[in-house]
Amino acid sequence: MREGPLPKSTLLLHKWPASTRSTAQVAVGDTIMHTQPMSANPTLERVQPINSSQRLGSLPLSVIIPVRNESQNLPRCLESSREAAEVYVVDSQSSDNTVEVARSFHANVVQFYYHGGWPKKRQWALDTLPLAYDWVLLLDADEALTPELIAEIREAIRDPRFAGYYISLQMHFLGKRLRHGGADFWKLSLFRQGKGRFECRLKDQNASMADMEVHEHMVVEGRTAKLRNALSHNNVESLSRYICKHDAYSNWEAQAWMDRDASYGALRPSLFGNQAQRRRWLKAKLLGVPSSSFLFFLYRYLVRLGFLDGVPGLIYCGFQGVQFFYIKAKICELRLKNQL
Repeated sequence: MREGPLPKSTLLLHKWPASTRSTAQVAVGDTIMHTQPMSANPTLERVQPINSSQRLGSLPLSVIIPVRNESQNLPRCLESSREAAEVYVVDSQSSDNTVEVARSFHANVVQFYYHGGWPKKRQWALDTLPLAYDWVLLLDADEALTPELIAEIREAIRDPRFAGYYISLQMHFLGKRLRHGGADFWKLSLFRQGKGRFECRLKDQNASMADMEVHEHMVVEGRTAKLRNALSHNNVESLSRYICKHDAYSNWEAQAWMDRDASYGALRPSLFGNQAQRRRWLKAKLLGVPSSSFLFFLYRYLVRLGFLDGVPGLIYCGFQGVQFFYIKAKICELRLKNQL
């Protein structure tokens, strides 16, 4: 584990097998570097020197933000991350002004080209980018740090006992803070570099399943803890885009449940495990139950008190039930195809 920044004169890119090809275009400051398609043998490629944009943040960690057409959400995320000493925005050929927004905040911009397989965007970034600091924070474009969380992170990363930290999400939906319905959850977003990897639940993937990890979870080698303060999750995009994104997510999840015996490094469903394992256990039990999509909605809306969040709570819980129905329908479709 390195204790300081890597020399900015070198960028090392890990190449993956041909079955998981990806390419990248690295744009840092005013210099754009193109990398070659990944070959069949895992090697390291050394590219030409690049210039790094200077940041004034004093928080010694590397922030990674995966994006695609996030010009509306990204400013709030980057504004909240100004304290971070290093920020990478990993873009997937956005057609809006996402890249311009990222550069206006002096973030390093990396173009990720997904051609299917594994790794996907976040794991690729962890394996590929020349991260300069010992701690890594993964953020989504619709998430924002609070001053209280920044102060807590500053103290937490000084503690040598821990290799990672779970951070809770405060969900805002249709302009309202959701406090019920199981909307809030924990993510292992902060961890020591080299100590965390995403589980791989599905090796055989394609672009229809999104180019970013969907419900793969971070697995950290070492002791973990929970931070008291939460990330603010507030997506200002339209419901149409929300539905399109979750349609792609359901493609992935249906295939993941069909091929779950082929996964490796995956968290196993467990009623007595962490939150991610408990949620996975509940889904596994409900998938085979008739009308389980409606039951899942009732669980969120009534048992988890989603009705207390008013109309936004009703719509959010309804989408959760519909998403569950999509997954079941696509599992049925895959089984029928396998019979042909």
